[in-house]
Amino acid sequence: MLADKFPWLMELNILSMLVRTILALLCAGLIGYDRDAHGSAAGLRTHILVCLGAMIAMCTGEFTALHYGGDPSRIGAQVVSGIGFLGAGTIIVNRGHISGLTTAAGLWASACIGLAIGTGFYEAAVLGTIAVLFVERGLREVSKNIMRRHGHFDDSLHSADGNDSAE
Repeated sequence: MLADKFPWLMELNILSMLVRTILALLCAGLIGYDRDAHGSAAGLRTHILVCLGAMIAMCTGEFTALHYGGDPSRIGAQVVSGIGFLGAGTIIVNRGHISGLTTAAGLWASACIGLAIGTGFYEAAVLGTIAVLFVERGLREVSKNIMRRHGHFDDSLHSADGNDSAE
């Protein structure tokens, strides 16, 4: 683990906060860029803000526990439940078709990546980012092919830019 080689990364200091902030920008930026490229309602800026907010919340929990006592994970737990409300706002049901589920799930994943970064669990954040990108980009065609095979895919619901209304 990185913390074994660089123990200062686990401390709450200006350098570790800089690393955490840059990592949150990069991880969420990659996910948000991909979502922007496919016309998602929540793109680059939204994913970065969600990840940064979760990272700051988790660091605040650690800071508070370090200086005042208490459980640092309590703030993180509120992020996990609170992001559900933001995600719920991205889900739209229109004439029996549901859209926005992938966007909501991506925002929730970005928040969780931010929490991992905020605790200094950098490896989970990077691997999680790679996994989210694989799911959102790599499995998009697999999902469409499965739906076509089973007769559940309606090309009229999918735009040319890849922004699926039936995410």
